[in-house]
Amino acid sequence: MSLALRVGSRIALLLAFGATTACARSDASEIPAAQRAAIADTLRGLLTNAYDLSKPGDALARLMSLYPDSGQIVSASGGRVSTSRDSLQAELRAFWENVGRNMKDPKWTWGPMHVDVLAPDAAVVTTTYSVPHLTPRGDAHVIAGAWTAVFKRRGGRWTILQEHLSDVPQAMSMPASTDTTAAMPMDHQH
Repeated sequence: MSLALRVGSRIALLLAFGATTACARSDASEIPAAQRAAIADTLRGLLTNAYDLSKPGDALARLMSLYPDSGQIVSASGGRVSTSRDSLQAELRAFWENVGRNMKDPKWTWGPMHVDVLAPDAAVVTTTYSVPHLTPRGDAHVIAGAWTAVFKRRGGRWTILQEHLSDVPQAMSMPASTDTTAAMPMDHQH
């Protein structure tokens, strides 16, 4: 894809998102504070539960529970874009098989979760994360980054329709003992 086409596509996407956000914000101002807080708590709970690496069972199934069973899912991560559940699941599986299951004593740690409730059935969550763990050789290591996810509630279920994950570059990785939530840039992929 040419640079001009990518830039044009990106501008069109930003304009569409801006228009959607502007329309949603007019609805959002009418949402009572208690409902906003309940939605934010629900989304924080979904993320915390799905990424609890201490839980037994199928971690990949827990991660995939955040996404709709059908329809388009747009996920940008590591310089790639996935647009289907199958491709996202394949990428998560590859990550889990090549990295995730080799982590010893991993602990997923969330930074502050900034939840913007756009409408009673739509919200955006932006947060940072870090996963301090030991490598198979016993060395301390941290995977960290920032994540923005657009959630939509359908049929009473909140799912992620679009997301962008930004890793902290390995050159910027910090020792496992460092508090990475305060030092992580907000514009890198997971």
